[in-house]
Amino acid sequence: MRYLKSGLIISLVVLVVACFGFTDKKEKTQLQAMYLPQDEYKTAYFASGCFWCVEAIFESVEGVEEAVSGYAGGNTLNPTYKKIGTGKTGHAETVAVYYNPEKVSFNTLVTVFFGSHDPTTVNGQHPDYGTQYRSIAFYRNANEKKIIETQITKLNKEVYNGKIATEVKKLDKFYKAEEYHQDFEKRNPNQSYVRAVSVPRLNKFKKKFPELLKKEAH
Repeated sequence: MRYLKSGLIISLVVLVVACFGFTDKKEKTQLQAMYLPQDEYKTAYFASGCFWCVEAIFESVEGVEEAVSGYAGGNTLNPTYKKIGTGKTGHAETVAVYYNPEKVSFNTLVTVFFGSHDPTTVNGQHPDYGTQYRSIAFYRNANEKKIIETQITKLNKEVYNGKIATEVKKLDKFYKAEEYHQDFEKRNPNQSYVRAVSVPRLNKFKKKFPELLKKEAH
C-alpha cells in the first residue's frame, strides 16, 4: 500500500507538470520541495520589512535553494497584499527560506536575519512602517526557538543594549504572496524602490557577510 501511494503521488506530480507546466523556476522549486526528503531541504521563515528586500538577501546565501515571499504572523485567512497594507490583518510580509541544512544551518540563517536589518525598530524598516513590516523570527520547534532566543540574548548584551524589538513567534500558517511579488528585485532592477532601497540593502548585507554568499552573488 505504501508503494502504491508513492506511485500515485509521483503520477500526480507528472500529470500536473504535463498539463500545466511551470510558469517559472520558483513554482518548479516549490512543487519539488513538497516531495523532497525532509532531511535534504528545510524551511525557515523570517519577516524584516519589505519582502522584496528580504527575499533577495536570503537568495544570495550559499545553501539557500529558494526564497518565497508571503504573509504570516496574523489571524486573517487568505491575506492579500491589499489587505495587509491596511495594517489590520496581523500578518507581516514574510519570506519562506528553503535551505539545505548540509550547506547552511538554521543558526546561520538567523544570523543573516539579524545582520540584514535593524531589529530595534518597532513596526517597520526604513522607509516602510506599519505592523505589516515588523520584525519577526518564526520557529517551528523548540530547538529553533532556542537558537533565536540565544542570538537575541547575545545581541542585546553585546550590540543593542537590550533594545531588540523582534518578535519570536511560532509559525501558524504561511500564505504565498501574489506571483508578481516573487523575485521582484530580479525582475524589476530599474524600479525606483528597488534601486533606492532593495539593492542598497542587499549590497550592505553582501559587504558585511561576504563569507556567506554564493559565488555568483559576489
